Formats: sequence, structure tokens, C-alpha cells
Amino acid sequence: MKPRERDPDLVALLEKISEVRGFCGNSYKEGCLRRRIAVRMRARGVHTYEQYAQVLDGDADEYDRLLDTITINVTKFFRNRETWQRLEAEVLPDLWTTREGRVRCWSAGCASGEEPYTLAILFLELVRALPHAPRGGASIDATDLDRTSLAHAAEGVYRPAAFDEMPAALVSRYVRGDDPRHLAPEVKEMVRFHQHDLLRSPPPHPPYDLVMCRNVVIYFDRPTQEQLFRRFVDALHHGGYLVLGKVETLVGEVRQELELVDARERIYRRP
Repeated sequence: MKPRERDPDLVALLEKISEVRGFCGNSYKEGCLRRRIAVRMRARGVHTYEQYAQVLDGDADEYDRLLDTITINVTKFFRNRETWQRLEAEVLPDLWTTREGRVRCWSAGCASGEEPYTLAILFLELVRALPHAPRGGASIDATDLDRTSLAHAAEGVYRPAAFDEMPAALVSRYVRGDDPRHLAPEVKEMVRFHQHDLLRSPPPHPPYDLVMCRNVVIYFDRPTQEQLFRRFVDALHHGGYLVLGKVETLVGEVRQELELVDARERIYRRP
């Protein structure tokens, strides 16, 4: 069956956004793009892509609002607790021992920072539990396309709802204040935030011992997914781990290069 061609007005809008802001929308699934652009169209009271392009011409700040809507990734601290439990019990201790306490991680598509900060908290807990273990320290590169989300993440300040799934003992240990809540300095110190386009730019500082990219790849078409998986695997040390979202499926030739550690939690290891 011949693939359905994209709406020419949508194509023109995406080309406009790419030219002005460098955002590559052609690799996103069309249904996802339509739904998220429609959110901004309703907010601005317009009904066609051509009308929305005129809104962009008259309000440069609308580009930021649009990109924030397209790339939004709803998350919380310790979201999908079972995944974090598996990392805490097996993956992080293995890396800590193998790398003698010098573990390098990449949280790709980190949104507003809850994922990399959760990872930092687990490393701090690991050191507390293993006082005689190597203490070289973990470092986490956290990347996203959206500058607004990254600026928020770097502040380390969140509403109470962001901690709904975080164990109470950890909230007491690593969170200050009531509303808003502030992360403890030792958590923030482990994470470095970078603006980064997964589709156009290489990983910030490979190789890594752990790459996490959860609930991001699902929004792209199959060829782009294969390209991203290739990039993630190439960025891994041998013995390093790749963690995907629970609804994402590893596709392409990289399936032959990774060992499945946990099918339910989508955890893989590069031998």
C-alpha cells in the first residue's frame, strides 16, 4: 500500500519551523504532531495550519510555546517505580563495582529533569549503603531540546506533586521546603544539563555506562527509531546498559548487539 502523503499545509508549517528554529518535525509520527500543534492552534484561536503560520510570523515567542508542547514529556520522580527498583537492586551496583565508582550516565530527553535527578538520588543511596565501596562518583549528562524545560530543571525546584511516587524516606533526605520544594545540593551537583537535538547531534560526552531514554523514541517513525537506537548503542561502553520506556520496543540491527536483561522494564546490556 502506498503511504499517505502529508498535508501540504502541515509540511509547509514544519518547514517554516525548521528554518526558523532548527526543529526537525519530519521524523515525528504525524498523528502526534497534529495533536500537539492543535493544542497551540486552539490556544491562539485559529483553525488552519496557514493561519497558525501567520501567528508565528506575528509572535516569535509562540515558537517556544509550540516546541514546548511538541516535545513535552510528562514525568515525575521515580515514575514507573519497578524500573527504578531493578536499577537500584542490580544495574547500578554492577556498574559501581565494575567501574570502581566512576560511572558516567546519559539521560536523553530528560524534559524537566526528574529522571536524571532520580538517578542521582539512587547513586547517593548506593554510596550510603556501601560505605566501603569505591567513591569516585557518578556523573550524569541530561539533555533535551526544549530550553525552557532545561532552565527549569537546572533550578531543581518542583511542585509537591512531582514527588508523589518518591519514597517518603528519600523525600525527607533529599528534598527541602514545602511548596515549592528544592532538591538538596548534593543531588544537583551530579547532573549537568545540555540543550541537545537527538536527531541532529551526537551524544554529549560518550562513552557512557548507562543510557536512559524513556518514552521519547515512541514518538518517532521507524527509520528514526533505528537511527536513535544505533546512536545509543554506539555511545555505550561494553558492559553498559540501555533503558527504554516500558511501551517502547527495540528495533533494527542493534537487537543483535544487546543482551536482554529485563523484558518488562526494557533494560538491555551491551556485552
